[in-house]
Amino acid sequence: MKPKRNIWLMYTIAILQGMVFYGPVATLYRQSAGITVYQITVIESISLVLSIMLELPWGIVADRIGYKKSMLCCCTLYFLSKIVFWKAEGFGAFLAERILLSIVISGLSGVDNSILYLSCDKDESQKVFGIYNNLQTSGLIFASAVYSLVIKDDYRAAGFLTVCSYGIAAIIAFWLVEVKSTDCKREKEVIGDYTKLIKQVLKSKYLILFLMGIALFNETHQTITVFLNQLQYVKCGLTDAAIGYIYIGVTLVGLLGAFSEKLTRMLGAMKFSLVLYGAAVMACTILGMTNNACLSVGSVVILRLSFSLFQPLQMELQNKHVISQNRATELSINSVIINSTGIGTNLIYGKLADYNISFAMLAGSLLCFVGLLLIVLWQTKYNQTKCKQSKYKESIIPSK
Repeated sequence: MKPKRNIWLMYTIAILQGMVFYGPVATLYRQSAGITVYQITVIESISLVLSIMLELPWGIVADRIGYKKSMLCCCTLYFLSKIVFWKAEGFGAFLAERILLSIVISGLSGVDNSILYLSCDKDESQKVFGIYNNLQTSGLIFASAVYSLVIKDDYRAAGFLTVCSYGIAAIIAFWLVEVKSTDCKREKEVIGDYTKLIKQVLKSKYLILFLMGIALFNETHQTITVFLNQLQYVKCGLTDAAIGYIYIGVTLVGLLGAFSEKLTRMLGAMKFSLVLYGAAVMACTILGMTNNACLSVGSVVILRLSFSLFQPLQMELQNKHVISQNRATELSINSVIINSTGIGTNLIYGKLADYNISFAMLAGSLLCFVGLLLIVLWQTKYNQTKCKQSKYKESIIPSK
């Protein structure tokens, strides 16, 4: 019998861990505690490196100790990381927080989804995943509203409330029911499969270009909509409360990603990708050239919408090009390549933003354009390969 209570407990955890009350002012919070934008991006890059290094070991550990213990461990570390963030002053403290967060991110990778999948009937899993993701977004929207209406410019109070929500989530994790039977026999097999797949993926140079193209878009969106947007808003004269309201609106726009499949069917995958990358290039260019609040907010909205619509499409494209039966492992390798690309882009954005925020925005436009070229190059090569394969099949079919 499926442990249905896991679903409701995970839903509750999703809402609570979505409640990042300092989300609208994450960059301003850090700056007020004594670190620069470049230091923020250095910390992000270190975090990505650690997440990449820990992903496989954590996967093996989760299979050995079970998903409940893994989830409980990660929720507890999540809670501790928020305490560190709340009290942090200077580069060292924020780096410590991010190291803890890297452990959590790599540990949760696949564990939360596995608990949900094994706790529900298979014909309702997609619905359960959709609700789970939307509840995380709902928690973030609620926290952003509280910040704008109640907290306003008290950054430390926002940090404290975040600690409280994550602490409750860690307590709730104790009531989860284990859904994974532990088995140590597959550890060497998993490592062997992972190594073999890495070699296979690295041989496909055009696939790597495709993943790098995705990464340039992903990291541009992440850096601008999470960190640099706040500096742009301050440059335009907006208050902290106004930034909070804008953050809510931009987060809501992200829910429009549900229309990605319909629009892909209408335009075709390649044409739709061109439109979305083109919109991102335009948005970043405007951000780099304006001090107008309305244009800045509109450009951030366009960037967020383009990314939200592209996410389902790029995941489908990745899944279509899996070359082995170990789908989760291969997609994890793709993620490693994407995150590795993001390490360098984070440092570029941070250095330029410390010098001039407009230069960082224009760099986003350039990198999105490069990403577009990589996608086009990959698609061209992919079509050529399909054409050759089709001709080869025709040549080996005996004529009647």
